[in-house]
Amino acid sequence: MPPEQEIQQLKRDMERIKAMLEMLVYSDRYLFSKDIQLQDGRNIQVATGTGSRIGTAIGQKISVYGVTPVIQAGAISSPIADVTSLKTAVDAIRTALTNFGITA
Repeated sequence: MPPEQEIQQLKRDMERIKAMLEMLVYSDRYLFSKDIQLQDGRNIQVATGTGSRIGTAIGQKISVYGVTPVIQAGAISSPIADVTSLKTAVDAIRTALTNFGITA
């Protein structure tokens, strides 16, 4: 490759690197277009002040343990003092836990 082309390629590479660094250093968030993988024994630590959230809107889908992500489950009515409403509430709780991936 002629030196002029090499210089132009290096300039393009530097501009790309500069843009990536600006996203990392000057942005208020990180955008990932690939999976994030943690090595064994690594943890996610959060501060103890106001707390942190995963999923910031009802329509955002999340899940655990490899199940298909779902939106937030709807409200579950508090059971009245009869067996039928108690069973309905327990079944709704079980469904929500299973859909999210907490239980199989």
